[in-house]
Amino acid sequence: MTMSSRTGSVMLIVSASPDSPSIRGICSPFSSRFSSSSFFAALLNRVLVIPSSKVDYQFNHVLDIDHINKCLGRKVVVTFEEFAEAKKKHLHIDKFVCYFSLPQLCFMDGEHVKKLKSLGISMNKLEPAWVEDVKKPTKRTMQDVMTKFSSNDDVIAIGDVFFADVEQDLVMQPGGPLAHKCKTLIEPSRLIMLTAQRFIQTFLGERFIALHFRRHGFYGFLKFCNAKKSSCFFPIPQAADCIVRVAERANAPVIYLFTDAAESETSLLQSLVLSNGKAVPLVKRPARNSAEKWDALLYRHGLEEDSQVEAMLDKTICAMSSVFIGSSGSTFTEDILRLRKDWGLASLCDEYVCQGELPNFIADNE
Repeated sequence: MTMSSRTGSVMLIVSASPDSPSIRGICSPFSSRFSSSSFFAALLNRVLVIPSSKVDYQFNHVLDIDHINKCLGRKVVVTFEEFAEAKKKHLHIDKFVCYFSLPQLCFMDGEHVKKLKSLGISMNKLEPAWVEDVKKPTKRTMQDVMTKFSSNDDVIAIGDVFFADVEQDLVMQPGGPLAHKCKTLIEPSRLIMLTAQRFIQTFLGERFIALHFRRHGFYGFLKFCNAKKSSCFFPIPQAADCIVRVAERANAPVIYLFTDAAESETSLLQSLVLSNGKAVPLVKRPARNSAEKWDALLYRHGLEEDSQVEAMLDKTICAMSSVFIGSSGSTFTEDILRLRKDWGLASLCDEYVCQGELPNFIADNE
């Protein structure tokens, strides 16, 4: 659940349960979800309230909330605890509007509603803004959103906007609803930024390629790619050839590998990534080792085993690379490309795996 408020009034943007099929298997979705939520809050001139960690991801573990408020020059994002204190524990949602009505209102299950109520939140019944299926989002305009979701109520809730198709090219546009004075508005927390830098200093050095090599995921990346007009799932040998070409152009001695691929796939990939007869090392982030100190900050703050922190750490390391190779169709890859652009790190060599090619073999559909 996310929330947002005007001066004196609050808007809650309620997300689908992190355990729901729409969210499971999406690698580190909080940047995209937070961007969508911030966009809605800005359009409606309200302050965004971060979800309680009891019902959602702990956003302030992975995102720099203070940075957002500084960039916008005022406090536009507050924690659930700050919201609860301001409301003197009287937490009532005056209006609860669902962006998606299908397959169920707000794409929320009963368990998620129970968790909201366990926080002491009372609410009016859920009502749909329009007929909208999460599997087939309709392209909407900013005016559509303002017409359907504007309200004089003190506290309103909107859910779930992660899959909303609302002029996303305007979300970060200078002078738009989220106009700000920084290079990028939504970025990793300071702890994650420092840890990424320490990892790079320890294992990678100044010049390295980062490879986000998605292979599986909750729905099955092969099936997802093969359903597209041009499949984005490449056989390992073909992918290795493409990666080698980028490595030779970039003249980088090492590749940081972030992947959900099985060891059998990564081992084959490593054996085939050769330049001038020598292997180009594929470096993966190692498991926690007390002898290594690059991740000491996360350990001291009790974040070393937080899967969402680890995902954002991988994203940050990738974004800091000299050259980035991503997976077409992945929101994780798109977040990395956004960060690289905003940080001024984008390279002419950045591309998707085997960009411009088709797999040399494609399996039949079921």
